[in-house]
Amino acid sequence: MATNRAEEYGVLLYYKYTYIPDLNELFTFYESSCNSLGLLGRVRLATHGVNVTVGGKLSSLDSHIAAVRSNKVFQGTDFKLASCHHPLNDKVAKECGFTALSIRIVKELVTLTSNPLVKSPAFSDAGRHLSALEFHSVLQSDGKLPEKESHFDRKKIVLLDARNLYETRIGKFHSPDVETLDPKIRQYSDLPSWIDSNSDHLRGNSILMYCTGGIRCEMASAYIRSLGDGFDNVFQLHGGIQRYLEQFPDGGFFKGKNFVFDHRVSVGSSNPDIMGTCLLCGSPFDDYSSRCRCNYCRMLVLVCVNCQKEDAFFVCELCQKHGKVIGKSTLDEIDESQLTSPPEIGQIIQSTRRQGTEPPRKLRILCLHGFRQNASNFKGRTASLAKKLKSIAEFTFTDAPHELPFIYQNLQSLSHLKFSSSSPPENCKKKFAWLLPPDSVGSMETEWKMAENSFDPLQYQHQTKGFDVSMAYLKTVISQAGPFDGILGFSQGAAMAALCCAVKGRVEVELGFRFVILCSGFVPNLPELGQGLINCPSLHIFGRDGGKDRQIDTQASRDLASLFEDGCSVIIEHDSGHIIPTRSPYIDDIKMFLQRFL
Repeated sequence: MATNRAEEYGVLLYYKYTYIPDLNELFTFYESSCNSLGLLGRVRLATHGVNVTVGGKLSSLDSHIAAVRSNKVFQGTDFKLASCHHPLNDKVAKECGFTALSIRIVKELVTLTSNPLVKSPAFSDAGRHLSALEFHSVLQSDGKLPEKESHFDRKKIVLLDARNLYETRIGKFHSPDVETLDPKIRQYSDLPSWIDSNSDHLRGNSILMYCTGGIRCEMASAYIRSLGDGFDNVFQLHGGIQRYLEQFPDGGFFKGKNFVFDHRVSVGSSNPDIMGTCLLCGSPFDDYSSRCRCNYCRMLVLVCVNCQKEDAFFVCELCQKHGKVIGKSTLDEIDESQLTSPPEIGQIIQSTRRQGTEPPRKLRILCLHGFRQNASNFKGRTASLAKKLKSIAEFTFTDAPHELPFIYQNLQSLSHLKFSSSSPPENCKKKFAWLLPPDSVGSMETEWKMAENSFDPLQYQHQTKGFDVSMAYLKTVISQAGPFDGILGFSQGAAMAALCCAVKGRVEVELGFRFVILCSGFVPNLPELGQGLINCPSLHIFGRDGGKDRQIDTQASRDLASLFEDGCSVIIEHDSGHIIPTRSPYIDDIKMFLQRFL
């Protein structure tokens, strides 16, 4: 018996980049239209357009389309409507947002960059759209563009997938005569960094881009074109993979399934071939319905039914590549023989996550202590800060790799300790440093040692040795205990964090943080900080002129802040000493900075 189309369930996807004159009025429209028609899903509104994914009866979706089309703002919108089964898996439906209606006004329809201080490119600069037929023709004709684009024929064509790794696992375009680039990124906001790192491979070529439905290519193609000369020939598949599969039901040049962000999970062609494989056993598998995730970074992973076990521990390909260990949840539980880089990891103090539980959605911040400190006392000194940020951030503390000798100024200063040998008392904890004086012997001395000179308040200016060892050490810490959203450094730790930012472009895979907080920092006298302005979101916290910080001069902290691009840095000057202030208004400013990354 024929089914009644009006009663069938369906999913509607559409987006439109255009100027929205009145966001509140548009919000009211969507609220009224979707609620009256019983539509569930996600609606995102911004000053530069809309992005909508909703589900309901096909008759209701048809009515919604008619209502949207009546607004001239949406002229030319490509409405992608597909009939499908009603959500059967409550877990999948809830995770994809199909158990309720969510309408939000947002800053960006899609987040192109994780740097909230960097302005996104104008959507009007997006690449030229190619229809599914034109796109197919290019791939079919050995990478030659259509006749009207013949002046680009001499350029090499590269095919760029703008999606995440968990999407490309189960399906992607393949043409034997066209080079395909898969960035293998965890999230869309990682794409600009990949483009920057591979700009030499893209420059001078004609770039053919594609994604699920087209919206991610709009901003990504505009970003590529904004790089200037050699990046102007950018094209994108109009309507994305979805429109292509509608045009070529047998899959054409697309192999596997198209991952979608609704309860359908994925949509395939008539070709039954499976592209994905089980993470554990390697058997053909491409079903994400179980929603298995990496226990470290929470990215979706493919695990076949036979390998899905209660309390199982999964580690995705990217985390395995960067040193994550299968079967352990924190660095404390990892045998030192498994560490990938010398020297050995010192004390790591971090929150322990139970296996199989969803981690809180907080920013993970790696904290670097100052000179002649350690992880334990820095955790104590930042206890008030951690408490006031506990709802949005969690801290991990690590000892620096260079152990320092115990120093005293004169024998009289030790008289109250009352010990007979030159060994330190048991309650004296080891002290460490990220950078050392140039005349340091580099050995680990645990005996008490008299200072050769009186305390020099400018000693930090001469600490230049040991950076390479500290950087190798931090790579290992991050690979084993990360990933981290940001790094917080205090005093010499701030100098080390700044050095991490300076070299981040060369070792980004190992580090991967999105921001730094530099407290009472200074510019170390090292060549790594003399290679141009640093493009990394940064919060600089230090005492103002006439303050009580007797350790680091105010101008030294200002000089460090000046090494960062103006659009990437925020400065907080306080009237306290060599500390991180936690009272208002300073703590409010710190929270405001961090909330941009949530």
